[in-house]
Amino acid sequence: MAELDYYQVLGVARNDSEEEIRKAFRKKAMEYHPDRNKRADAEEKFKEINEAYQVLSDTQKRAQYDRYGRAGISSNGGADRPFEGFDVFGGFGDIFDSFFGDAAGRRTRQVQRGEDIQRRVNLRFEEAVFGTERKLEITRLERCQRCSGRGNEPGTDLKTCATCRGTGQVRRSQRSIFGQFSQVTPCSSCQGSGHTMQTPCKDCRAAGVERHKRNIAVSIPAGVESGMQVRLSGEGDVGRDGGPPGNLYVYVDVQEHEYFTRDGNDLIYRLPINLAEAALGVEKQIPTLDNTPETLKVPQGTQPGAEFRIRGKGIPHLQSSRRGDLRILVDMQVPRSLDAHQRKLLEELSRSFNSIGDTSNGDTGDLSGPDQDSDDNKDKGLFDKIKDAFV
Repeated sequence: MAELDYYQVLGVARNDSEEEIRKAFRKKAMEYHPDRNKRADAEEKFKEINEAYQVLSDTQKRAQYDRYGRAGISSNGGADRPFEGFDVFGGFGDIFDSFFGDAAGRRTRQVQRGEDIQRRVNLRFEEAVFGTERKLEITRLERCQRCSGRGNEPGTDLKTCATCRGTGQVRRSQRSIFGQFSQVTPCSSCQGSGHTMQTPCKDCRAAGVERHKRNIAVSIPAGVESGMQVRLSGEGDVGRDGGPPGNLYVYVDVQEHEYFTRDGNDLIYRLPINLAEAALGVEKQIPTLDNTPETLKVPQGTQPGAEFRIRGKGIPHLQSSRRGDLRILVDMQVPRSLDAHQRKLLEELSRSFNSIGDTSNGDTGDLSGPDQDSDDNKDKGLFDKIKDAFV
């Protein structure tokens, strides 16, 4: 099986920026989200997308991946490894053991890693921006407390398996065109444990594990968005035969905000103003997620779609103290209906605009000099009237 290419998974190029990678992740995550996509392989695709993004969104891990591939991100210790259970050379040892057995004659029973658990949390917009803590109730497999995972009733002895004589394996020889091979398989009588029990544990019935409900505190970092996941290592099902436990994956869904939208780490706010405010200029109080409004001076002559920016009032970058910006987009509000007074003022304004460029001698209408000051004073008074009519 070919090695997973994280760039192909997200559909990005190796020289794409962090922002391009983030946008590609968001698009892919929405496409393969298990709640939206009902294909059989959607969940597996969704896991691959998350795996790729966790590496390519981290500058250090991305550099290691670009140089060494997946081996580069799995060789720096388990604590820093984003995806546990990865083995560059996995599989070769099992193949040789299955044909030739363990060279030293030891029992080579493999431990089993516990299963992962998945949960989903729904966050308010502000919780995703500033981070929060949630308590989740999960049901997971844990080692039986009565027998400490051994499977037998406390105080009773375990017997050496008569079939495999305590090795946990049985060797079978078979002849093929390449000669005679010895194949070693787990003992079916003791399931590879090397021993049998006379009195199974009363609580777990020899399974060695039990299901328990637990309340787990999950810390959601600031800046998460829909489709991301939080991993709690070792909070999944216990591993069998002494194997490591699985992980708990918490997938994040974020509710929409009443009037803010998100663009990367920037917040978008649409500011409604009327045409008089746009022409004359106005001061507006802009809401923020910090609950402290900011004063914005909209200059005279502002056009529809104009954008203003308040630095550092956006969304925190993941694992960073930096924040994006609050971007204000001017949303010109054109009245759908006018009363008689408003209509009269607008008709007067329209005539005033038309008369500025209308000259009897056909010139372009030079607006400089004393006459222009007189016209400006007249138009200014008219604008004030219109502003009063709309505000």
